[in-house]
Amino acid sequence: MKHLRRTLRVLLAVVLAAALGYAALRGRGLLLWPDQVDPRPWEVWGVDVSSYQGEVDWGLLRRQGVDFAFIKATEGSGLTDSRFSANWAGAREAGVLAGAYHFFSYDSPGAGQAARFCSVVPVQAGSLPPVVDIEFYGPYLEQPKDPEEVWPILDELLAALEAHYGCKPILYVTERSYRLYVEDRYPDCPLWVSMPVAAPVWRDWTFWQYSHTGELAGYAGAQNYIDMNVFRGTREELKALCIKV
Repeated sequence: MKHLRRTLRVLLAVVLAAALGYAALRGRGLLLWPDQVDPRPWEVWGVDVSSYQGEVDWGLLRRQGVDFAFIKATEGSGLTDSRFSANWAGAREAGVLAGAYHFFSYDSPGAGQAARFCSVVPVQAGSLPPVVDIEFYGPYLEQPKDPEEVWPILDELLAALEAHYGCKPILYVTERSYRLYVEDRYPDCPLWVSMPVAAPVWRDWTFWQYSHTGELAGYAGAQNYIDMNVFRGTREELKALCIKV
């Protein structure tokens, strides 16, 4: 009987500690559910979109509380997102702070990728810095390229974007792409980390993509979901991050 009581006390202590830990993480905004569209206690939140969201009603997104958006512009050296121009103009007109992102290719020279992006995305004051999206696709999901092959491409791309836009590009990373290609190499580039539900604790971050399955009113494309993000700071700090011409 004593052993049973002791076991129950231990279990109760574990449950209580877990409940308190959960409450603390939720209270600090370090645990966010995928369908959470009011990510308190974060002051600033936003979305990222591509042609998969189809036509976007940016005014409606803004009225739902969207402060900022990252909009897909280009991929590799030859692809431009078909909805970029409309999304870029619509977001800015609605008062949503907009930034453009480039889907990084492991198979295309950095200079060519930079040229494609710079030809599509204007240098405009009040825009968020350009983003390089570093993730895995196709055969690289199973067999990522060696860092020694990737770094020359990425270095060339980042240098060209910084020279053109006058600011350090933002790096979008998963934990895996960060460990392989970014850790200890680009300390001055702001990080946008993709990690659903639980905030990343292995590196300071500027933006956190906490959900791939958010749902808002205001878009009608092949994809029913929209990615959800928070900014680690205030609205004034977000504005201070923007491009100045």
